[in-house]
Amino acid sequence: MQQKEQRRWQGYTYGTPFMQRALVWLFKVVPMVLIYFLMALVVPFYMLINHKGYLAIYHFFRLRMKKGVLASVGHVYLNHFSFGQVVLDRFASFAGRKFKVSVIGNEHFLRLCDRPDGLMMLSSHVGCFEIAGYTLRSEKKKLYALVYAGESEVVAEGRLACFRNHRVVMVPVKEDMSHLFVLNNALDEGQVVTMPADRIHGSSKSIQCSFMGGKSAFPMGPFATAVQKDVPALAVTVVKVGLRHYEAHVTPIEVDTTIGRRDRIKVLAQRYAKVLENEVRQYPHQWYNYYEFWDGADV
Repeated sequence: MQQKEQRRWQGYTYGTPFMQRALVWLFKVVPMVLIYFLMALVVPFYMLINHKGYLAIYHFFRLRMKKGVLASVGHVYLNHFSFGQVVLDRFASFAGRKFKVSVIGNEHFLRLCDRPDGLMMLSSHVGCFEIAGYTLRSEKKKLYALVYAGESEVVAEGRLACFRNHRVVMVPVKEDMSHLFVLNNALDEGQVVTMPADRIHGSSKSIQCSFMGGKSAFPMGPFATAVQKDVPALAVTVVKVGLRHYEAHVTPIEVDTTIGRRDRIKVLAQRYAKVLENEVRQYPHQWYNYYEFWDGADV
C-alpha cells in the first residue's frame, strides 16, 4: 500500500489561483533573474515540506548516479532549483515571455508527418515538455496532447493562449477513460498524439524495464497504443540549456514489425527506457519524478 501511495501521480501545479495570477503579473514587470533568485532562497523550505520527494531524489543521486552522501544532498538542491525554474518558466510563457527553442532531430518528426498514418510522441518528465514540445508541429497534422484535467483555471487559460495558433488540441484525462477514444480516433485520422510514457496513471497495467541499473515499471498504455494502431513512435524530451533556451531532443524508436504484438510492446517500452536513460544521465538535475521510481529503491 505504501508503494502505491508513493507512485501516485500528483499532476497538478501547486499554488492557489490568486498566487498563480500574481506570478503571471510579476513576470510582466519583474526580471526573470530576480524571480529565480528569490525562488532559490525558498527551495530549502520546499525540500523540507516535500519530504518524500526529497528522499526519492536523494535515492536517485545516491543509488543511480552513484554520488556520495553530501554530494547527493547538494544535487537534490540543484534538482529542486532546476524544477522551480521550469515551473516559473511556464508562468513566464503565460505572461508573454518568449523562449528560444532548438530542435535536435526535427527531420525525424517532419519525415513522419509527411506520411498519411498517425504518429505517437512519447514524452517524459525530464525537463519541461510543455515549454517547447508543442513547437514540434506540422501544417499537415494536428497534435493531440494528453494533459492532466485537474489544473487550475490559470494554467488552463495559459495553455490555451500559448497554443491557440499551434494546431494543438488539449485532451484532459477523464475518469471515465473517454480521453482514450479521442486519442485513438486522432491516430485513426492520421494525426499526432503525444502522451507521457514514464509515469503510471489511471491503470495498473505496466511493463518492467531495465532502467539505470535497476528495474522499474513503465505504463503499458502508450506503447500498446502505438503497437495496436501500428503507428511509428518518437521519444521526445525537452531540456533547459540556458536562461531562456530549451532544447527538444527527438529520437525515433524502431521496432521489428514481424514479431508478435506482445513482444513489440515490450521491445518498444525497453527502447524508450534506454533513450530516457541516456537523457537522464546527461541531465540528471532535470529528472522530475518525485517518488521511488525503482523497485526496492527505498530498501
